[in-house]
Amino acid sequence: EVERLWRTRKALSPALRNVAPKKINEDVVVPVSRIPDLIEELGRLSRQHGVQIVNFGHAGNGNIHVNLLTDPDDAGKMARAHACLSDLFDLVLELGGTLSGEHGIGLEKRAFVAREIEPATLALMRGIKQTFDPRNILNPGKGLPPVPTAPSVGPD
Repeated sequence: EVERLWRTRKALSPALRNVAPKKINEDVVVPVSRIPDLIEELGRLSRQHGVQIVNFGHAGNGNIHVNLLTDPDDAGKMARAHACLSDLFDLVLELGGTLSGEHGIGLEKRAFVAREIEPATLALMRGIKQTFDPRNILNPGKGLPPVPTAPSVGPD
């Protein structure tokens, strides 16, 4: 029976492609005590944005795989999915969570990481990268988002 359950679990993610041609799969983490809030709010986000959402994951440690089902050939559906994704990340942070559990930030979440990490910390991380890779030969063109700057004040 355990083997059958694992087979079912492993088949779930690929099976979602039978529901929609594309899934935007994010692994987010919230405190275990906030999982019910996350699931409830995901239902609200689904209704608000008109995006079907399927979740599964590691409830024991708060790591939930949130799959936004969409169609890459439909610009409207993709726009709704991306708006939903942005709201998902805000929700996770409001619940005391983090944007990534086991899959890292990568290119897809890079634009959102400044919502979670303070500018000073991003600058420190950039400095560490510069120290160990002064010629930017390790994974060029990838990495941290730009450090947000305050708008200038006063005459030009």
